[in-house]
Amino acid sequence: MASLALKKNYRCEPILRQFYGGGPVVVSSDGSFMVCSCGDSINIVDSSNASIKSTIEADSDTITALALSPNDKLLFSSGHSRQIKVWDLSTLKCLRTWKGHDGPVIGMACHASGGLLATAGADRKVLVWDVDGGFCTHYFKGHKGVVNSVMFHPETSKSLVANFWDLHDYSCKMTVPTFEVVEAACIIHSGTLFSSFLDSYNKTTKKKRSGSLEIYFITVGERGVVRVWNSDGAVCLYEQKSSDVTVSSDTDETTRGFTTAILLPLDQGLLCVTADQQFLFYTPVELPESKSELVLSKRLVGYNEEILDIKFLGDEEKYVAVATNLEQVQVYDLATMSCSYVLAGHSEIVLCLDTCISSSGKTLIITGSKDNSVRLWESESRRCIGVGSGHMGAVGAVAFSKKLQNFFVSGSSDHTIKVWSLDGLSDDAEQPINLKAKAVVAAHSKDINSLAVAPNDSLVCSGSQDRTACVWRLPDLVSVVTLRGHKRGIWSVEFSPVDQAVITASADKTIKMWSILDGSCLKTFEGHTSSVLRASFLTRGAQIVSCGADGLVKLWMVRTSECIATYDKHEDKVWALAVGKKTEVFATGGSDALVNLWHDSTALDKEEAFRKEEEGVLRGQELENAVLDADYSKAVQIAFELRRPHKLFKLFSSLCRKREAEHQIEKALQALGKEEFCLLLEYVREWNAKPKLCHVAQFILFRLFNILSPTEIIEIKGISELLEGLIPYTQRHFSRIDRLVRSTFLLDYILTGMSVIEPDIDARELKPKSWAHSDVKDTDHVVLEGNIDEEQTESKSKSASKKRKSNKPRESSSKKVKGSYNTKSGAISLQA
Repeated sequence: MASLALKKNYRCEPILRQFYGGGPVVVSSDGSFMVCSCGDSINIVDSSNASIKSTIEADSDTITALALSPNDKLLFSSGHSRQIKVWDLSTLKCLRTWKGHDGPVIGMACHASGGLLATAGADRKVLVWDVDGGFCTHYFKGHKGVVNSVMFHPETSKSLVANFWDLHDYSCKMTVPTFEVVEAACIIHSGTLFSSFLDSYNKTTKKKRSGSLEIYFITVGERGVVRVWNSDGAVCLYEQKSSDVTVSSDTDETTRGFTTAILLPLDQGLLCVTADQQFLFYTPVELPESKSELVLSKRLVGYNEEILDIKFLGDEEKYVAVATNLEQVQVYDLATMSCSYVLAGHSEIVLCLDTCISSSGKTLIITGSKDNSVRLWESESRRCIGVGSGHMGAVGAVAFSKKLQNFFVSGSSDHTIKVWSLDGLSDDAEQPINLKAKAVVAAHSKDINSLAVAPNDSLVCSGSQDRTACVWRLPDLVSVVTLRGHKRGIWSVEFSPVDQAVITASADKTIKMWSILDGSCLKTFEGHTSSVLRASFLTRGAQIVSCGADGLVKLWMVRTSECIATYDKHEDKVWALAVGKKTEVFATGGSDALVNLWHDSTALDKEEAFRKEEEGVLRGQELENAVLDADYSKAVQIAFELRRPHKLFKLFSSLCRKREAEHQIEKALQALGKEEFCLLLEYVREWNAKPKLCHVAQFILFRLFNILSPTEIIEIKGISELLEGLIPYTQRHFSRIDRLVRSTFLLDYILTGMSVIEPDIDARELKPKSWAHSDVKDTDHVVLEGNIDEEQTESKSKSASKKRKSNKPRESSSKKVKGSYNTKSGAISLQA
C-alpha cells in the first residue's frame, strides 16, 4: 500500500468576513468595487466576491456619508465628528480635512468635473466646497428639516443642487402615493437596460396624457420589494411578487425591508441594501411570456455576527452551508461567495447542521434549533421536506448516518439522544412530513454538545457538558462504553475512519483519543491555551486538525502526538470546523464572523522551496562573479535580494579598506530603494551593537546620512525604532574612542619625559633669521653647506648621549625631530 502524503502546511483564504455594518454605500463608476462603512472604518469591497481589497481607518469616527470622485481616485467621507475628509484611494492617505457643518453630514455628492463637493447635513444646510482648496463656494439654506440627500444636476453646466422639482418653475409637479415608507428612489434613464425592461409593461398601460412628461423611477422601502413607477398618472408598472429579504422573528416591523437602492453603471443591474446588511443584485431577464422579470442574481452578506456551524455541500463540495445566530441557514457558492439561497423555517436560532448525499443522489441538510425541533431540507428544491419534534430543549447536535444515509441522530439540552428515520419521504409532497423517532435514550446528565456516527453506521458517540463521552450501539441506543477522563465539558467527538477509536475535544484544553473496545485513553494532545471546541481527522486518520476558544487552528500528528503547525487567523473563538471528504480542504468559522477556507499547500511549498533554492544558487554565483569583477553596486544589490547580511558586511568591509572607498560605497548605496534602505538600517543596527563590527556600521551610517536628506530619512518605515537602537551604541562607541584619545596624551607625556620622543616643534622656531632672505630653489628641503667646527659637533653629540636614557635605536628617537645633521656630507637638512 502506498504511503500516506502527510500534510505539513495549510494556506488560509478568508472567504466570508464582515465588510458592512450599516450606513452609507457608494459604487465605483465601473461597478467593480463598492465603498462601505463598517463601524469606524471604511472598506473597499470587490463587487464580484465580497472580498475586502483595502480598509481605511476613520479614527473612531462613525461614518455617516460617503462619495466618490468621477474617476474613482478620491473618496470623500464624513462622520459624527463633522470632519469632511478627502482620501487618496491609491495610497489610502488623507489628503485634506475641514469642518463646515454644525451637525453630522448626512449626504454627499461630487460634481462631474471632480472639483466640487456638495454636502447636506442635519443642521438643515447644504454647502458646496472646492475640493482642492477646501473652502465653501455656495451656501443653500431654507430647509425646515434634516437634509438626507443631495445631488448635482446631470448637466455639468448647471451647478444646481435640488430635490425632485420642476427646474423650470421650481414647483412640485406631482406626488405619488406608495403606501409604504420609501427609503430610496432611482431615476431610469432612456437607453438603459431598465428602460428596455419597461417596454413590455408600457404596452399594457394607458396612453400618456398629451403634454405630460413621462419619468420612470424605482422605489424601495420597508416592504422589501422593488417597484417601478411612471410619473404620468402615478402608475405602478412593476412590483415584485414576493420579497427576497430574510426576516428574523425578533426584528421590528420598522426595520425590515430595503434601506438603499443604487442603479449600477454599465447596465449591470440594480443594487438594493437591506436593513440586515445584505446586498441584493437584481438583473432584468426576459421571460417567454413576453414580460420581463427582475431576478436576484447575487446576494452578498455584509454582516453575520457569530458563525456557529458550517458544513460542505454536494459531491464537488463547491458550496457551504453556514449556521449563524439567525433562524435561517445560508448556503454560499465558494467561487463567488454569493449567498445562493437561504433556508428559512425555524422560529429560533439554528445551532447545528449536517449534510449528506442520499442514496437517490440528492443533497440533504439537517438542522437543529433552539425551537426544540429538527428540520430536513432538500438542497436542489431549497425547501423543507421533514420536521422532527419531541425534544424538550434546544437541539445542539445532529449527525447523519455515514453509510446508508437512511437515518440521523439528534442530541438536545434535555439530555436525550433520538434516532430519526428517513423512511416515508416523498418528492411530490407539498408540505413537510412529520419525522418519526425510532429510538430515544437519556444519555447524559447535562447538555449534549456533539454527536458522531461511526463509518459503518453501527455506533454513535455523544459528548456532553458532564465531562463524559458515551458510545452507543445503533439502532437501539444500547450503551457500549463510557469515556471518562476529561476535567471539563466535552465540545466535540469524532470516530477514526480507520481504527476503532474516537477523539474528544474538551474545555480542559486537551484532545484525547480513546479505544472503543475498553474505553481506555490512548493519547492526549496538549497545546491549546483555552477550550478546544472542535477536532476532526485528516489524512485517513493519520492527522488531526483542531480549533479552540483561543482563536488558534492546530495541525497534529497522531503517531507522535506532536503539533506540527499552528495558525492564528481568527480574532475570537472558533466554533465551527468542517473537513471536505474528498479534497480534505477544511473551513473554520467563529465569533469574529469570519469564515476561512484552508487549502493543503504542502506540495506547493515544497516546489516553491526548491525553486527558491535553485534561484538562490544561481544568484549566489552571480554575486560571486560581481565581486570578482569589482562591480560592488551589483554585488550589494544581489546580497540584499538574497537577504545575506553576513555577505553584505563583508562587501562593505572590503570597500572600507580600499582607496576611493567613499565613492564606491556611495555608488552602491544610491542604487538602493526605500525598502532596501530600511533593511540596511536594520542590519547596521545589529552590526553597531558589536565592537568588532561597529567601525563598518559607523562608516555606512556616515555615508548614508550624507546621501539621504532629512525628509527622506523621516519617510523610512520604522525609522524611530531604528534610531532608538542606533543612538545608544553610537554614543557608547564615541565615549570609548574619546577615552582612547585622551589616554594617548598620557602616553605622549610619558614618552616625552623619558626622552623617547621629543615634542613637536614648529619648524619656524629652528629657522635662523639669515635664512629668511636667502634664495631657496628647493621648496621641500633647505640645505646649508659650510664649515662647522668638529669640536663643537663632538660636544653636542656627547651632551645628547647623556640625555638619552632609552635603549631604543637612535633612528627611532628621531621620529619627531624636524632637523637632522649628516656628518658625512657636512650638511643640515630641515623637513619643510
